[in-house]
This record gives sequence, C-alpha cells and structure tokens, in this order.
Amino acid sequence: MSGLGTKIDRAEPFIRSLIYVSGWSSIIFVIAIFFFIFKEAAPILTKVDWGSFFFENRWIPNPAEGNEPSYGAAGMLYGTLAITVVSMFIAMPLGLSAAIYISEFASPKVKETLKILIEFLAAVPSIIWGFIGLVIMGPLMQKVLGIEVGVNLLNASIVVALMAVPLIVSISEDALRAVPDSYREAALALGASRWEVVYRVLFPAAKSGLLAACMLGVGRAVGETMAVWMASGSTENIPDNLFNPALLLDRVKALTATIASEMPDTAHGDDHYRMLFVIGIVLLLISVFINVVSDIVIKGVKNKNQ
Repeated sequence: MSGLGTKIDRAEPFIRSLIYVSGWSSIIFVIAIFFFIFKEAAPILTKVDWGSFFFENRWIPNPAEGNEPSYGAAGMLYGTLAITVVSMFIAMPLGLSAAIYISEFASPKVKETLKILIEFLAAVPSIIWGFIGLVIMGPLMQKVLGIEVGVNLLNASIVVALMAVPLIVSISEDALRAVPDSYREAALALGASRWEVVYRVLFPAAKSGLLAACMLGVGRAVGETMAVWMASGSTENIPDNLFNPALLLDRVKALTATIASEMPDTAHGDDHYRMLFVIGIVLLLISVFINVVSDIVIKGVKNKNQ
C-alpha cells in the first residue's frame, strides 16, 4: 500500500496539471473560435453598410457585370428566427410532455426503452434529418396540403423540432428526477393526484432545469445547418403579414444554410468570403445572447425559489 501511495503522490502534480489544462482548454477553444471568425471578417467590417445588412432583403454577392454586390441579410435573419420560433413551439411541449411521462408515469421497462430510442434520435446525423425533410416530408406536404413545393418553413421547423426534442427530453427528465422523492410523497399524502404533483410540485421545483432544457433547444435550432438547408427551400423571403398562417408554407433561408451553401464557391479573401464570416459573427453573438439570457433567467428562478 505504501508503494502504491508513493506512486500516486508522484503522479499527483501531473494529474493536477492535466486537470488544470483541461479546464482552461474550453476557454481557450472559445477564444480561438472568436479570434478566427473576427480575423477573417475584420477587413470588411468597416465597409459594411449595417443598415442594409440588417434591414434589406437583398443578398446578391455575385451580381451581373456592371452592378454592385448587395449584402442585405434581413431575409436570412427572418428565416433563422422563424425556424427557431416555430420549431420551439413544436419541440418544447413535445419534449416536456415526453420527459414528464418518462420520469413520472412510465414503467421501468418502458422507461429504459424510451431512453434508448431518445438517445438514438439524438445520434441521428443532421444530414439524415435533412433527407427525411426533403424526400419524405416534402412530398407528403405537397400531397396533403396541395402545394407545389414541399420544402418550406413548416418542413424545416418540424425537422429541427424533432432534432431538438431528444435534448429537451433528456435534460428535462434529469431535472424532474432530481426533485427529491419526499416532495412527491408529501403531495400524494395530502391527497394530490399524480398530475397535480407534476404541475404544482415538480414543475416549480425543477423550473431552472426545465428552462435550461428549453434554452438549449433554442440554441440547437439557431445553429442547425444541413437539415435546415435541405428542408427550408433556401430562398430569402420576408412575408408582408407575420400573422398570416400561410407564411408557414413559404420557402425561407437561414444564416447557417447561407454559409454552408455559398462558402465553397467563394474566393479566399474576397468580399463575399468575408461577408460570410460577418454572418458567422452574427450567429456567434446570437448564441452568446441566448446563453446570457438563459443564465440570467435560470439564476433569477433559483434566487426566487430560495
């Protein structure tokens, strides 16, 4: 035992250094990503007409000879926001409901089966989801809804929702299971039904975890690329009436899909290339904003509960 203890003591500085480096590596990687994106976009940042970029729906990086390129990204910003909002309207109720069933109502055998299926869904590559949207859901929408094109906002939103559901289910189920059993037993002893236990006891106790699950789902929706590219129709579009249900059948284009579709055709260092990195900066800032807001909300909920 003394020999083993000596070996552990000798290895301790190395193990401590390894843990220290591992802890800092995540911060270093994030800084490196920001540095790379800003470095590639920097030469054009002072030339960008930010008003046109954010408020004009006219993205023409390679115009006809004699015309000036246009970099209005409003249509893509709308596409990203619309897909995120619609997909979360689908994913959040579905994911939270599934988490409640798995945590509180499913038998042990059913629970294990559902967990395996959810893990499998989470492991499906986004390109496969894109194929499902393009080859299965697109023609199905054309047939059922009588529309000419089946790749649209609704198609992309359903696909993204199905991709976000496993993440929401997994984290929400963990949050619900983290609530002490004594809470459930006390509520049941007072005569509460199983559903009353869920929405009057478990939901308030697990609020921070449930919010975290939903915010991570939002982050997944904003950052999705291949599936959105294949299922959305990839057409910049801003509807005249945002409250018209028919806009769900409009083709849209997201920021991520623009980078994926256009980057291979750009020349390294030209304006088009650098504008795609400007889009990358916008996506990074959106992600940071989502994370900051989610942290503030979750901390606020925790402080309120204490």
